[in-house]
Amino acid sequence: MAQIDKPNLHFNPVKFTGNASTNAITGVGFQPDWTWLKNLDAANSHSMFDAVRGVTKNLVSNTNAAESTNSNGLTAFGTDGFTVGSDTDVNGNGNGIISWNWKANGQGSANTQGTTNSTYTSANTTAGFSIVKYTGTGAGATVGHGLGVKPKVIFFKNLSANANWVFQSTLLANRTQLVLNSTDTQTTDSRLANLDSWSTTLFSLGTYADMNENNSQHIAFVFAEKKGYSKFGLYTGNGDASAGPFVYLGFKPAFVMVKRLQATGNSWRMFDNKRDGINGKNGNLHANLANAEDAPSDGFIDLLSNGFKPRTTSTDQNADGGTYFFMALAENPIVGSNGIPAVGR
Repeated sequence: MAQIDKPNLHFNPVKFTGNASTNAITGVGFQPDWTWLKNLDAANSHSMFDAVRGVTKNLVSNTNAAESTNSNGLTAFGTDGFTVGSDTDVNGNGNGIISWNWKANGQGSANTQGTTNSTYTSANTTAGFSIVKYTGTGAGATVGHGLGVKPKVIFFKNLSANANWVFQSTLLANRTQLVLNSTDTQTTDSRLANLDSWSTTLFSLGTYADMNENNSQHIAFVFAEKKGYSKFGLYTGNGDASAGPFVYLGFKPAFVMVKRLQATGNSWRMFDNKRDGINGKNGNLHANLANAEDAPSDGFIDLLSNGFKPRTTSTDQNADGGTYFFMALAENPIVGSNGIPAVGR
């Protein structure tokens, strides 16, 4: 598998200051196809916009709300970023705003490989990421993801109804889910997707309405693992803030999201390389909460040249014996093909 030497051509966080007016943000390095925004200074909801559904079409990770139209949210994607309007969630005046930006392949086109044709499949095969929109059938079905390799992680959302975000991964037991907008533990349900049938071309859908309600529109954000760019895995906590478990990635992370599997009450914690910039000051956001950024009073996490290390006793990240899912995306590989090594923070 070829290594991705320039991860920031496929994913890049950008922090900016809101102005409560039209605000053109640049510095992403590419035209994003999925942008996830959060106001750092206020308890405003997360906001997600993508090129498949179209600008102004908003999803919220911290609730089960259906898709809404926000004419003052993200109003345009540009060649080096995006433009936001006056909405406080994405552009509060004087507030710090973080954006996480992914490259897919524009709006994409219909994929006819499965038993259910997608309306649009927008696939970045180099980075192992695609956005897939489809109409649910209420029955078992398969949909083409366009990646050419088997996915490892998929986030599903029913666009037409108030329904939970369904997270499934081949790292978990078959027909098991986590819920992005919840602190719930992992649960198994026969109506969820059969992970054993995910393939290099298709993902399967169960009969669960949150991922496959008949005649409802759905979106899936699909990830496969790519060397030097993305890593999805599990680690075991040890409850030690000064010597937390080291998680090897094979690259310097730009983004890490963590969720405990086997206990309720634990958030999806999110970290990146653009908010504070050095270890010991990596502030924390919760994908399932509207909360402002938590100050790093207990360290939270170190982002290292080759992985990450929890620096907390919080059960969200490092309960002794706790099992955690992690999703990590790269800033740089350990050593690029030019021979230049990554350095820590």
